Amino acid sequence: MRAVVFAYHNVGVRCLKVLLARGVDVALVVTHEDNPAETIWFDSVAAVCREHGITFVTPSDPKIPELLTQVKAAQPDFIFSFYYRHMLPLELLTSARHGAYNMHGSLLPRYRGRVPVNWAVLHGETETGATLHEMAVKPDAGAIIAQTSVPILPDDTAYEVFGKVTVAAEQTLWSALPAMLAGRAPKLPNDLSKGSYFGGRKPEDGRIDWTQPAQTVYNLHRAVAPPYPGAWTVIAGKTAVIGSARLSTRPMPNLPQGLAVVDNCIFGVCGDGRALLIHELLADGKPVLPEKLQHILAVSSRA
Repeated sequence: MRAVVFAYHNVGVRCLKVLLARGVDVALVVTHEDNPAETIWFDSVAAVCREHGITFVTPSDPKIPELLTQVKAAQPDFIFSFYYRHMLPLELLTSARHGAYNMHGSLLPRYRGRVPVNWAVLHGETETGATLHEMAVKPDAGAIIAQTSVPILPDDTAYEVFGKVTVAAEQTLWSALPAMLAGRAPKLPNDLSKGSYFGGRKPEDGRIDWTQPAQTVYNLHRAVAPPYPGAWTVIAGKTAVIGSARLSTRPMPNLPQGLAVVDNCIFGVCGDGRALLIHELLADGKPVLPEKLQHILAVSSRA
């Protein structure tokens, strides 16, 4: 069987390797040029293609006619999309004899749309996973082929959960491929009325509202902790990003909401009187030590 693969990121790398290990002839890979303005902490699909001698292209828009011509010339039996960042037009989806399939980083129909792992952590979920599904014009709406779930532990960051989801994606595709290649893949309903859809997130969405309960603020930190842009607040006109934190068991009902230094430790005091114990606070990419923060807070209180 021959496939054209649209892929990026760690999920793209691992799932592409699964196709190769299962003996699928990958005729063409469509991936992205890395954005120099983005922190690239993930593996390269292009590097895998170079290693295996696979033809790959990096169009800025998958809707260009030249790409459709290339895909049709490959005569694919399957099209796969593994964390490719653009929606594929209908003409591409229908160009494969046995259909087009996407790997999504949630347990569909929940968390359809963009950055599903980050949204799941932000909402305090205890479970997520990977779903292989048929592609349709509407995002993440096609029939479900297979799913694998993973736990989200109370202190897991989105980065840690994404690592689990990457393994779940690899397992899901590995298990589903034999039946797919034999034309016997199950197609389970993807009831969108029982799910949810979320858009992308921007760095400014990480601003902390200290009036919220500590668990809510902690979930925000976990959802966007480095290598993502991070949960942030402003002190003395400078942006301070939480690099590492845990929920504190120490009650702080008498301190004002926001950053505080107690016993040479940095805390973020929240609206319910609970706090985050902040192990690492960064400004301009450099650690802010407790004594420095205490000085800044003292100066600000006198201003």
